[in-house]
Amino acid sequence: MASREEKTKRTDRVLRISQLDALELNKALEQLVWAQFTQCFHGFKPGLLAHFEPEVKALLWLFLWRFTIYSKNATVGQSVLNIQYKNDFSPKLRYQPPSKNQKLWYAVCTIGGTWLEERCYDLFRNRHLASFGKARQCVNIMVGLLKLGGLINFLIFLQRGKFATLTERLLGIRSVFCKPQNVREVGFEYMNRELLWHGFAEFLIFLLPLINIQKLKAKLSSWCIPLTGAPTSDNTLATSGKQCSLCGEWPTMPHTIGCEHIFCYYCVKSSFLFDMYFTCPKCGTEVQSLQPLKSGIEMSEVNAL
Repeated sequence: MASREEKTKRTDRVLRISQLDALELNKALEQLVWAQFTQCFHGFKPGLLAHFEPEVKALLWLFLWRFTIYSKNATVGQSVLNIQYKNDFSPKLRYQPPSKNQKLWYAVCTIGGTWLEERCYDLFRNRHLASFGKARQCVNIMVGLLKLGGLINFLIFLQRGKFATLTERLLGIRSVFCKPQNVREVGFEYMNRELLWHGFAEFLIFLLPLINIQKLKAKLSSWCIPLTGAPTSDNTLATSGKQCSLCGEWPTMPHTIGCEHIFCYYCVKSSFLFDMYFTCPKCGTEVQSLQPLKSGIEMSEVNAL
């Protein structure tokens, strides 16, 4: 007998993620229904439903409640996930649907509670009398206590896996599978792949600022383009000064650092400020002194072109 009871509980156990997904599907359905309903009044005067919005919403949710929980013992989200409500107060092992009173109290707690909260806020919004202030404070305290109770219930739900909402716990209705053998399978391959890529991206974001890209590029260039000699005459400067050794363009305000290569002033100055041990990317010469190129060499270079 005990083994049969344990087997029944094990097969009827609903995953926490399935119960939470059902709640999210219910919220999405409510938003979709409300959006479709408001489109019916698109051509009317703006703000037509503003004064009666809580009542209209309550009527819509009552309509959904009548054809979901009251008729089929499950919300729309639960029906999609093969879940339905069960009377947890029933001592029988077989499935027992929620009683009529439980269904009615479910509507009162969910639909009626939401309507009462919205209507009270609208009622006290533009009231400045002392009596209304006290009533508004009492309503805020009651709403805060209910939110706190919902938080405590959610923490208990995460531990035990029963009663995802405070209303379900108070009314004694819990989620079970319509067909116990159809247990939802959750795959974590996509989640693992996303976590891996996010971790790799965060590692690169942390590592890249620590790497001196300019110095590394200069070192690789000096390895890949070895020089046969290092002449230092002005004629050599004129023949090798057709382009900046950093940006590869015609040198603007050409300067030298002590070798035969030419640099734009802003290119070499920014590189030197970024790295005090900056070396020439062509020959690997360290910066000795930043000197402007002689005007005679500039003119001879222009004439040569």
